Amino acid sequence: MTKFIVTIVLVLVPTLFFGQNAFDKFEGREDITSISVNKRTFEMLGDIKSEGKEKKDKDISKYLEMADKIDNLKVLTTSSIKATAELKSTFESYRKSANLEQLMKVNDEGKNIQIYVKNGKKSSDVKEFLIFVEGGDKIGDETVLVSLVGDIDLNKIMNK
Repeated sequence: MTKFIVTIVLVLVPTLFFGQNAFDKFEGREDITSISVNKRTFEMLGDIKSEGKEKKDKDISKYLEMADKIDNLKVLTTSSIKATAELKSTFESYRKSANLEQLMKVNDEGKNIQIYVKNGKKSSDVKEFLIFVEGGDKIGDETVLVSLVGDIDLNKIMNK
């Protein structure tokens, strides 16, 4: 009986964490606006058939095919100084642990913008885009975090 219980626990514990990411803990907070779009939504977009001119159909079908390969889009925004500090701390920890590569960093009028990626199998493949825009010191300045996870082929985007 003990073996049975241990086996059940070992099977169920990983499912508790499946699909979770470092930023899920910010959802449902009053001081943070969160938008989360899951894989099923992108799959549904990929199933849409376009109508119209042939060239337009080709362009749309390429974008819809790419959308079908996106696993998750998460956008978090806040103007709370406390929430910004928490979001920044989680962002810093996550980018280090996920071994993301910095693409760009911009500091403009007190706003810091950082863009990171996780490369895929080929140099043109990206598994994750992570963008962090830290608002300035003024009340009302917004901090934004965008996480896009999937199988994104940059060649397809550029060769539309």
